[in-house]
Amino acid sequence: QVQLVESGGGLVQAGGSLRLSCAASGRTFSSSAMGWFRQAPGKERESVAAISWSGRTTYYAESVKGRFTISRDTAKNTVFLQMNSLKPEDTAVYYCAASAPDYIFRTSVHEYDYWGQGTQVTVSS
Repeated sequence: QVQLVESGGGLVQAGGSLRLSCAASGRTFSSSAMGWFRQAPGKERESVAAISWSGRTTYYAESVKGRFTISRDTAKNTVFLQMNSLKPEDTAVYYCAASAPDYIFRTSVHEYDYWGQGTQVTVSS
């Protein structure tokens, strides 16, 4: 059974940092793109960052460029999101996701097949 489990969320003051982790199990995701997404109350789920199967290609939403960094440890089936200079508008539930194992780089919500349960990130002003 495929499972993605996020951790590292919490409450932080504006300007602070958090590091999210996503541990995947059930199969290897070495040929899958991995992504982080978020959903704020009353809003649609949106893409935050994505990383290719090799780690050589990354994507960031304009709103997080220069502040967030996505990385992966393929050997450990884990993906990370380092979030710096957090803003109140970053407050949301953050989800980790994996795409199909086909070496294709994807960035959109609807292109991902496996999802974690989410972790809450709250940034106070």
